[in-house]
Amino acid sequence: MDHSFKCNCASEEVSITLKNEILPPETLLAVYCPKCSKGVEFNPATMVKDNGWILEYEMDIATLLSAGMPSEHKKNLSPELIFDEDYCSWRGVYPGDHTDSIKEREQILALAKVDPKRYLSEMKSWANSRMEKLKQQGWRKASDRVAV
Repeated sequence: MDHSFKCNCASEEVSITLKNEILPPETLLAVYCPKCSKGVEFNPATMVKDNGWILEYEMDIATLLSAGMPSEHKKNLSPELIFDEDYCSWRGVYPGDHTDSIKEREQILALAKVDPKRYLSEMKSWANSRMEKLKQQGWRKASDRVAV
């Protein structure tokens, strides 16, 4: 299920995914875009940074509703774990990725019907180079991806 949130200054809207709906949307207290995050005092107990963005979580709600998580996650519950394990994180690798990646893939998808082998090769190449580019840009979720 897709959940949309506006950043604190209301200049950006992001799509958030909640893995298996274990945590409710209320877990996310605030989203700060690179513009509005400049004045925010970062609290590592409740916040996670991602390439200029900050997500702030209501950790009491997350702790209370963590029963559906693996025991290792419950024991080590933190803003980083919530974000990195997709319990409450971007839909995709970065804000807007869910729409950008579809546009980028459309060109390659045309090959599927005419040259399936080339399609698979191009798709792998695109995915790997795209993740490398996003990793270089500093996106958290691109850092832990394994090449295909």
